[in-house]
Amino acid sequence: MSDAEGAPVEDEPVAESGEGLYVESPIIMTTVRVITPFVFTLGLFVMFHGADSSGGGFQGGVIVGTVVLMLGIAFGIETTRDWVGPRLAVALVGLGVLAFLLIGLGSVALGGDFLEYEVYGIYHATKYGIELVELAIGLVVSGIVTGLFFVIAAGVGDSGSDLA
Repeated sequence: MSDAEGAPVEDEPVAESGEGLYVESPIIMTTVRVITPFVFTLGLFVMFHGADSSGGGFQGGVIVGTVVLMLGIAFGIETTRDWVGPRLAVALVGLGVLAFLLIGLGSVALGGDFLEYEVYGIYHATKYGIELVELAIGLVVSGIVTGLFFVIAAGVGDSGSDLA
């Protein structure tokens, strides 16, 4: 809509700036509030059962990462980015890589090979070691999925380069 001179009216959403494109839906918001704990729990379940059954760190990490995507879609990307914070994705990736390296290098420090779980000397060391490695991989993947979501949602800025 526009007034008599052709200027846009104030309540009209402007598509170029991205303002006004998000529409709150009470149905989507309520659904996401209800299913978020279940999706998060499923992701952890898939992560921890990767050693014994189908699943694993990658699949579970993607499921856990989709929790943030659901929150962003339901409550707005900027609101979710402000709530989650920019450091969460980096912290998840860093913590996952650190845990993986500590598990692997811990066995080297005890005189074994990298990720040789038997040198830890605990009952079912292989099972617990694989589950911890799967958890570390899940942390890395969920951090990357979350970070990529926020980067893609931010869009591409005009930096003046020819790459499109």
